[in-house]
Amino acid sequence: MIGVIYLGNNPETQERLKYIPGRLVQFATNYKDAANMCSPHVLNEHFIMFFEQSVQAEDVTAITYIKKKYKNVYIILLTHQLTQDDRKNYQRCGINDTIDANASITEINKKIQFIADREGMLFDDAPSKHRILRFKIPLWKRLFDIIFSLLAIIILSPVFIITAIAIRLESKGPVIFKSKRVGTNYTIFDFLKFRSMYVDAESKLKEVAKAAGNQYANKEKQPGEEPQNVITAPLGAEAEMMMMDMGMESDMMISDDEVMLVGDDFVVSETDFNKEKEEENDNARFIRKYSIDELPQLFNILKGDMSVVGNRPLPLYEAEKLTVDSSIDRFMAPAGLTGLWQVEERGKGGMMSAEERKQLDITYGRTYNFALDMKIIFRTLTAFIQKENV
Repeated sequence: MIGVIYLGNNPETQERLKYIPGRLVQFATNYKDAANMCSPHVLNEHFIMFFEQSVQAEDVTAITYIKKKYKNVYIILLTHQLTQDDRKNYQRCGINDTIDANASITEINKKIQFIADREGMLFDDAPSKHRILRFKIPLWKRLFDIIFSLLAIIILSPVFIITAIAIRLESKGPVIFKSKRVGTNYTIFDFLKFRSMYVDAESKLKEVAKAAGNQYANKEKQPGEEPQNVITAPLGAEAEMMMMDMGMESDMMISDDEVMLVGDDFVVSETDFNKEKEEENDNARFIRKYSIDELPQLFNILKGDMSVVGNRPLPLYEAEKLTVDSSIDRFMAPAGLTGLWQVEERGKGGMMSAEERKQLDITYGRTYNFALDMKIIFRTLTAFIQKENV
């Protein structure tokens, strides 16, 4: 239910408002009288107030008084023209909308009807409907994270020092690798890891791609030979199109069982890529095998970016795919160093679909407790030495 009030001294406006169809307009010349008219007589009664612009200082005082006293008022300023600064001043004190002081009855009625149609949205200030849903980590979990991460950093400090020295001796560049990840409440933060590859690893891979590409591009079909498929599973025709977009040979011939890896500006076969990986230094293999590269995330936990147990923070491109309603619950939970799907996937030998992982993340967010966290930590500690990178 919406009532209409006019506050001002303009006879022409008063005359027009008398003819608003289906509305009985109340008139006031004093802002305190107008405020008293806004007192609700029935449940969920709201008011639209047309406020005639006058001296700005006096207007600001009146509007501030009305908005402070009653929250059920939608104030529309009747004005001829406002400068940018004037508009900001009126908005700060509580103006909701503006309309030309010479607006016709039809225009005024359309404005009233527009507001009336959205009454529930404009006037319902219930926090449960207008406050953005956010996850807040429980006190017990945050205290555990702080104690666990501090103790782990202290105990493992020799490992941190030795690993940092080994990385610097192996190759130049930063010891810590940072990547943007999406955690709780879709918050983006710097995800920390020990660098386990050369700084110019991507350029090295491009060199492999360039060398390998020659043998594919130069391979010619022999007389009577059946033509081979161009770029097979898992990328297929999509990879071929990407190569063409990058200016690569469109007649590149690759065996049916070959898998191609496509980067921003290079394509390399998985076979050649694996050969390159086998030649990586022993330090890199060692720190990845024993998850030493993950240790800097203890600082993420101490800072509050993550929890010890939770849903694994995702790269930006993966998180972008999970913004639909069915996936939001995954981010309404702690982001963690280890989690439910990590220990479950180990049991399945790494054979778990993305949908299964998402559902386990949602399950953890809805059911986590101290006992479950301890169980996941125990299972992680007993199975962290493994070949699969999960």
